[in-house]
Amino acid sequence: MWQPYIKGFHAYLLLELSHSGNTVDAYLRDIGKFVQYLDIHQISVSPAEVELSLLQDFIKWLNELGLDVRSQARVVSGIKSFYKYLLIEDILHTDPTELLEAPRLSRKIPEVLTYDEIHRIFAAIDHSEDHGVRNRAMLETLYACGLRVSELINLKISNLYFDVGFIKVIGKNDKERLVPIGEEAIKHITIYIDSIRRHLKIKKESENILFLNRRGGKLSRVMVFLVIKELAKLAGIEKNISPHTFRHSFATHLIEGGADLKAIQDMLGHESITTTEIYTHLDTGYLKETVLNFHPRNIEMRGKKSG
Repeated sequence: MWQPYIKGFHAYLLLELSHSGNTVDAYLRDIGKFVQYLDIHQISVSPAEVELSLLQDFIKWLNELGLDVRSQARVVSGIKSFYKYLLIEDILHTDPTELLEAPRLSRKIPEVLTYDEIHRIFAAIDHSEDHGVRNRAMLETLYACGLRVSELINLKISNLYFDVGFIKVIGKNDKERLVPIGEEAIKHITIYIDSIRRHLKIKKESENILFLNRRGGKLSRVMVFLVIKELAKLAGIEKNISPHTFRHSFATHLIEGGADLKAIQDMLGHESITTTEIYTHLDTGYLKETVLNFHPRNIEMRGKKSG
């Protein structure tokens, strides 16, 4: 339904406006995000049937996924350009984007870390200290999997399925989901378990909890918050960040890289997947492929291996 119009828009950008290949690709990704949104929500409309309220719902959804405000504004610009093309070609005679507003850049929104800032935070960790080894594993997991802080501190050893590259997460309302986990996070979790955790005197109620404090008990949300605040300060990062910043960064970096929005929605916990599906459910393949292909940590790992 949309492809003929997108194909024409592609030619218009390339031939009529003489945009570069990168600029054209960016515009097409913006339209592609909206088409994915329609598919995910099973909304069957043609470009001519799109109304302002639908576009506003789409932008709101992107914000909930964690896309930063500048990227949201760029998506709005891309969609407006698409409808401008349809008007110029007399394909449409009304523009549903006329009153569509880009998010205001001054609006208070969650901070997103750049990949360089993520690196700087990791580099600020003192790996000679036991808690430093734990903190590295903890933050690698936050960033690799886009977890909420409550999901991180309740993560169980019995829910680590490293043999197939997944972890099982218990989210809001006790909903279970499977999230792919990359090699870097697996490596640092394994180091933490083998060299630090196994030597702790673990409290009975915390025996299956992955990340523990020095007394062998479960970490608190506040403790994770303080760890991140201190590391950000050491790394010279002035943004107001929290554990949730890593979740937003996870989503934004994947979206910016061109990852499938449905996969990101699933990984953020908008749908549940049962325990047994870790080995049998066909859809887990596209989640893993999304993370392997688009997460900056995995892209970097591939570069190191090929170098």
